[in-house]
Amino acid sequence: MSAGNHTGVVKLVGVALAAFAFTFALVPLYRIACEKVFGVRLEKGPAAVSAQAAGATQRWVTVQFDGGVNSRLPWAFHPEQTTMRVQPGRQYEARYFARNTGTRTIVGNAVPSIAPARASGYFSKTECFCFTAQTLQVGESRDMPVRFIVDPDLPADIHTLTLSYTFYKNDAQTDQVNAPKAASDLPHAAP
Repeated sequence: MSAGNHTGVVKLVGVALAAFAFTFALVPLYRIACEKVFGVRLEKGPAAVSAQAAGATQRWVTVQFDGGVNSRLPWAFHPEQTTMRVQPGRQYEARYFARNTGTRTIVGNAVPSIAPARASGYFSKTECFCFTAQTLQVGESRDMPVRFIVDPDLPADIHTLTLSYTFYKNDAQTDQVNAPKAASDLPHAAP
């Protein structure tokens, strides 16, 4: 192997390792962005969820659900139920409905928010469609669950929380899924 080829191989291995490290860094970066920028606390580990469930109180709070889309996203999106009474410390599931009413495949990202803002630290999502980009084909519809727990330490004067999502079009991923395939990527017809 010549010195030039060896240098090229070392660079390729370096790039591959950097890409691998960057991929693993995305999860903590996403968590930091959600918690610090948007004020939304993400899921807890199974041990924390079990401890909270064991400490459930007799208190009940109302969770309201809201959803909408950015004007550039041709989707119908709404919660399947608008309110739910929940007991802090227990896990619940709500569902949202989305349908692509556009003329091409679209990738969207949901941004959550909790109101009042000071309650966001007491609302934990253990599973959510907002954790990953959602791809809907033309006319495709989907029920999307969100599993959550309201922390038993929620201040006593908060009786109602609102979980709201706004879906935004992910232009880069939408363009990627709709890009024409190169001739080399298409299957060849048998002679």
